[in-house]
Amino acid sequence: MSELLPTPEPVATADAVDSAAARKRPKPGERRAQILQALAQMLEQPGAERITTAALAARLSVSEAALYRHFASKAQMFEGLIDFIEEAVFTRVTHIVGRDLADGDEPVEGGAHQAARVVALLLQFGERNPGLVRVMVGDALVLEHERLQQRMNQFFERIESALRQCLRAAAGAAGSSTPTVDAQVAASVLTAFTLGRLQRYARSGFRRLPTEHLDASLALIL
Repeated sequence: MSELLPTPEPVATADAVDSAAARKRPKPGERRAQILQALAQMLEQPGAERITTAALAARLSVSEAALYRHFASKAQMFEGLIDFIEEAVFTRVTHIVGRDLADGDEPVEGGAHQAARVVALLLQFGERNPGLVRVMVGDALVLEHERLQQRMNQFFERIESALRQCLRAAAGAAGSSTPTVDAQVAASVLTAFTLGRLQRYARSGFRRLPTEHLDASLALIL
C-alpha cells in the first residue's frame, strides 16, 4: 500500500548526512502515514489476530503514547485506512461512470462495459492491497467500533449505486419494460460477486486472486 506514503525525493549523497542530522523527526503528516502503512502491512499477514496498539507501536519502534499523538484511538486509525480506500476507489469510479460513451458505442454496450470496469477496478485494487481487503470485507473490523463496519457497508452501497447508474440505460436500450428493476437486480448481483471475490481472497490467505478468470466471469453475469 505504498500510495499511503509519498515517494521521497532523491537526496544527493553529500547532503544525506546533513539532512538526517538536521531533521530527526518525521515531517508533519509523515508519521501518521507511517502508522497507517504499518497497520496495513500487519493486516497482510494471513491469519493475523486482532492487532493491538502495543503490537503496532512495537513494529514502528515507538511508544503507544506516540501513536496517540497522531490518532485518538485505534478506531481512528482504521478510519484513516477507510478514508484512503474511499478516496482511491471512488475517484476512479467517478471517472469511469462519468465518462461519455465512446463514439459508436450503443448504450447497452457502454453501460455494461462501464459496470465491468468498476468491478475490475475494485478487484484489482484489492489484489494490490491485501491488508486493505481485510478492512473492506470486515474481517479486520471484528471487535472494533461498530461505526467502522457501517462505513464499509456504505462503501459497498455506493458501489452498487454506481453499478445501477451504469446499467439502467443499458437495460432500457435492451428493450426492458422495467429497466430500473433490471438494473437494480444486475447491480446487486455484481456487488455480491465483487464482495465474494474479495472475501475469498482474504480467507484463502491471499492465495486465490480476486481477478481470477475475471473476464469470463463478468461475461457470464453481464
